[in-house]
Amino acid sequence: MQQRSLGQQGLTASALGLGTMGMTMAYGPGGDEEASVATLRRAHELGVTFFDTAELYGMGTGSNEKLVGRALKDVRDDVVIATKFGFDLSDPAQVGTVLDSRPEHIREVTENSLRYLQTDHIDVLYQHRVDPDVPIEDVAGAVKELIDAGKVRYFGLSEAGPEIIRRAHAVQPVSVLQTEYSIFERAVEVDVLPVLRELGIGFVPYSPLGRGFLTGDFKPAAEYPEDDMRSWSEQWLPGNYEKNVAAVEQLGALAAEQGISVAQLALAWLLAQGDDVVPIPGTRSQTRLEENVGAADVVLDDATLARIKEIVPQGAFGSRYPEAMMPSWT
Repeated sequence: MQQRSLGQQGLTASALGLGTMGMTMAYGPGGDEEASVATLRRAHELGVTFFDTAELYGMGTGSNEKLVGRALKDVRDDVVIATKFGFDLSDPAQVGTVLDSRPEHIREVTENSLRYLQTDHIDVLYQHRVDPDVPIEDVAGAVKELIDAGKVRYFGLSEAGPEIIRRAHAVQPVSVLQTEYSIFERAVEVDVLPVLRELGIGFVPYSPLGRGFLTGDFKPAAEYPEDDMRSWSEQWLPGNYEKNVAAVEQLGALAAEQGISVAQLALAWLLAQGDDVVPIPGTRSQTRLEENVGAADVVLDDATLARIKEIVPQGAFGSRYPEAMMPSWT
């Protein structure tokens, strides 16, 4: 698979990565561990070298990082492993809601991640969400110390806005920003992407398939279990759902004209947004993985890109998160 450069510090990765969150949380009960390990290893066989995990994805248990570490330990030197810090996971009832990016906590989480991942270094260490109680300069300084110690190679931010990006970058160069971006979610195009291009920072879109909408395999919110985020997401609720289905049906027809799936169309669209973009679609399924990887070979012409913009001019109907969960771009 084609390799792409992310940032100006020497980080390179496959054009498509693999997100692992759904293997342990957010999309219903976690899948079979052996099946997830097989999917991770199959991804490497197919040329994927960029794997994304996080402390949060284990809900405080390290389960997701342990899964990634187990699956990739035999090919560790061939892959880029990214993980994230930034939450206080000590209270199971508040997992994912309490932020903590204090330098001492960053060091603690990093040591745990190294152990869970069975490695002596983390390739990319992200701040998962901006913590308003900790100056970003302190966060960047703590990661810089870890880089200087050889425990981390590259610094990343997630869901950060232009001011935070600039301030962090002045202390420790930021190699990558991870934020939601897809045909269905376009907010980064206005203020964030221009800053990344100005500073030479790579971009890693998560949820590049609209949390499943852009795979063409979806159903109304009421048909998902309570522990699946699509059961409460505005984009799946009546009123928005029907409009989004209509858009996906049009995208599906356009994809069929190209001889590809709607998921491949969506991923190829992202890859066409710049050579500094590496999407990380997540899946538990080897079949879906193989379909996604096929998008790396798809080139969309200008007419097709223009038609996509006509079908979805500004993104999906409905917010990607409830207001209380929206990241702070400050």
